[in-house]
Amino acid sequence: MIAADLITTEADLGLAEGYTLRVQRLLPANAAAQRPTLVFLHDSLGCIRLWRDFPARVAAATGCPALVYDRRGYGQSSAFADATRTNQYLEQEAPVLRQVLDAYHIEQAILFGHSDGGSIALVAAALYSERITGVITEGAHVFVEDLTLAGIREAQQQYRSTNLPERLARYHGTKTTAVFSAWADTWLAPAFRSWNIEAYLPRIQCPVLALQGEADEYGTVAQVQAIAEQTGGPARTVLLPGAAHTPHKEAPTETLQLATSFVQQIPASATAGVALG
Repeated sequence: MIAADLITTEADLGLAEGYTLRVQRLLPANAAAQRPTLVFLHDSLGCIRLWRDFPARVAAATGCPALVYDRRGYGQSSAFADATRTNQYLEQEAPVLRQVLDAYHIEQAILFGHSDGGSIALVAAALYSERITGVITEGAHVFVEDLTLAGIREAQQQYRSTNLPERLARYHGTKTTAVFSAWADTWLAPAFRSWNIEAYLPRIQCPVLALQGEADEYGTVAQVQAIAEQTGGPARTVLLPGAAHTPHKEAPTETLQLATSFVQQIPASATAGVALG
C-alpha cells in the first residue's frame, strides 16, 4: 500500500498574521536526493482531506517529498478573518504560499494546483521564479467565463436542495457556510466579471502542464489555450476525455501518469531537498 511507503506528518503552521494553517508533509521511502518538493494547492471548496491519496501517489511515483496545506478558512486551518473577499483574493494567496515555502525551507517547488489552486500556482510561478521549477494546473482559470458562472449557479442550487452542505461539513465543519459563500458570492459578483490574471503568464519561465477535463463544467478549452499560448516558458496542454473539473478523481490513472512524467523531466537541484523533522 502507498501509505506504508510514506512517512506522513501533520501539524499546524502559525503565520505572523496570527492564524494557523494545517500542513501535511509526505516523504516517500524512495525519495531521491535533492528532488524538488511537490506542493499541492486545493480548489475553491477543497482541503487536504479532499485530495484523498493523490498527493501520496504522485510522491511515491516520483520520489519527491510533498506538502499539502489547507488555506485559511478551509479544512483544519483557522477560519476566515472576514468572509468578504477582494477581487484579488487568488493573487493574495501567492505571498502566503511563499511563507509556507520559507517555513519549511523549500528552495525548489513544483506546484500542483487544482481550480483556484491552479490560478494561485500560476501567479506564484510568475512572482517567485527562483523558487518554482514547474507548475501543473488542473481546471485552472485565468479569466471568468459564462460557463464558469453557470456552473457556480448550479452549485448554489445543489447547496440549497441536496445534502451538499452536510458532505462539505465533514471536511470544513462550522466553516462550511463561509467556505461556500466566499466562493460563490465572490465569483458571481458583477465586479468580479473582469477578474483576469493573464498579465502574469508571460513572467512564468518554468515548464507548465495545463490539464483540463473535456467535460469541465467550470471552464472551456480557452483557459488552457491561454495558459499555453501566453506563458514565457515551455507549456503543454492535455484535455482528458471523460473527465470534468477534477481529473485527479475522474481520470486518476491518466492524471497520475501525466504528472509523474512531467515531474521526472524536471532536473534535481542542489538546494531542492527538504527533510521531515
